[in-house]
Amino acid sequence: MNLRILLLIDESGVGGKGIIAAYASGRHREEALNRMLDKINSQLRRTYQVVDFETGTYTMPVTRRTYAVGVVVYNMQPQREELNTLTLNDRRQIISKALEMFNYNPKVLNISELARVFGVSRDSIYYDIEQILKNRKKRV
Repeated sequence: MNLRILLLIDESGVGGKGIIAAYASGRHREEALNRMLDKINSQLRRTYQVVDFETGTYTMPVTRRTYAVGVVVYNMQPQREELNTLTLNDRRQIISKALEMFNYNPKVLNISELARVFGVSRDSIYYDIEQILKNRKKRV
């Protein structure tokens, strides 16, 4: 089996780029694909944005073993930049989840750190928390 890859990389974007390639064998197509996908999934990270992927299988005529090959192309975005570009609703969902974990006690949050991480003012974070708590009271 021959595998040829043509990859055009845009260097103007911020962040890392990469390729994950894996192969596996099995008694049949499904088993080989599952083993190969397990290998690829173990290497993927949450910060990877999958751009393209391709899988293929082939069976050896004499041994009757099936082989699966997979290639994933990804971009890796810097986490800080992702948080700076979140929408208002996304930011509030993250803060709401943090508040939920601490029984909706805003005193456990470091407002300055949240403001720095999200790239907004402290007043914005205070207002987000106020709105989250107000909406929670309406639901309860």
